[in-house]
Amino acid sequence: MKLADRYPSVDPLPRTIPVFPLTGVLLLPRATLPLNIFEPRYLQLFDDALSGARLVGIIQPARQVSEDESPQGKAVPVRQTGCVGRLTGYQELDDGRLVVQLTGVARFTIVTENDTPRLYRTFTVDYAAFASDTIVGEGADEVDRNGLLSGLKRFLDAREMKADWDSIRKAPNEQLVNALSIMSPYGPEEKQALLEAPDLKTRASLLVALAEMELAAGSQGGPGTRLQ
Repeated sequence: MKLADRYPSVDPLPRTIPVFPLTGVLLLPRATLPLNIFEPRYLQLFDDALSGARLVGIIQPARQVSEDESPQGKAVPVRQTGCVGRLTGYQELDDGRLVVQLTGVARFTIVTENDTPRLYRTFTVDYAAFASDTIVGEGADEVDRNGLLSGLKRFLDAREMKADWDSIRKAPNEQLVNALSIMSPYGPEEKQALLEAPDLKTRASLLVALAEMELAAGSQGGPGTRLQ
């Protein structure tokens, strides 16, 4: 069953979900996020998700409290907005790690954290502010595609990065904007701003603005990198 058929609106989504806090990591509707899972708390989370609703929330910690990508403990504050994704890929490796893929469904707002004996955290969430996230291609026609591609090319050229331009040109606006947002090499604050952009047009414009700001600051990346 297609994701859009499974979740034609936010109504079928559970109000209590397991949440994976990750600094600098972004998930958006219908975009995919690969994850390499090895910590016991998150191995437990994905095992439970696989046998349950197959839904996991991705959210950033509210502040950088450690060098860990996902800070230890349940007391670390998290941002108010995240995105729930469906587990669409799952591979168990010989060394006990999991390689999983989440496909974004809809953004959510945190309501409250739940007390649970599980190693991971669960939250009660609300989807009302992002009800249109389940509409495929919502706002895609408003995206300045030429401006986005032009900005992307300037950014890649300055960083001596290559890209699969055939795939980029064929990608629908929604897929292109959200995939670029997830892959973009920006920090936690910029990633959160991309997540919270009210519509696709605003997110695309923010991507271009961030690229222009970085170019103006003279930021350079290493040569030979490829953007998939």
